[in-house]
Amino acid sequence: MELADEQGLDLVEISPNAKPPVCKIMDYKKFLYEQKKREKVLKAKATKVVIKEIRFGPQTDDHDYEFKKKNAEKFLKDGAKLKAFVFFKGRSIIFKEQGQILLLRLAQDLEDVGKVEQLPKLEGKRMTMFIAPKKVK
Repeated sequence: MELADEQGLDLVEISPNAKPPVCKIMDYKKFLYEQKKREKVLKAKATKVVIKEIRFGPQTDDHDYEFKKKNAEKFLKDGAKLKAFVFFKGRSIIFKEQGQILLLRLAQDLEDVGKVEQLPKLEGKRMTMFIAPKKVK
């Protein structure tokens, strides 16, 4: 403690459980500042997952399907996850099979740019499917 006082620095206990306890003489405020700086850099490097949504109806026409498929392909190439869903309005819930066929067709068409993360699953009036982008080599 006397050495730390002479140098005008702080005595910081690094490992209190060790025998004898490990201490270090340093400027504690500077240490905290650098630690925050390192955490900020690590946080900036962390990948942020973007989820893009594409909505279909149970009886989506071929032209609309192709247009939405092209957008989905672009999203996956950009590295975003894709949430494709079929929304059933009113009595259209009777077309569940058509919705599932539509989503499976989309998954098959996007096979080269993405892989299915979750198969079509009916939740209330929505049938949802997740597609993740394939890793670029």
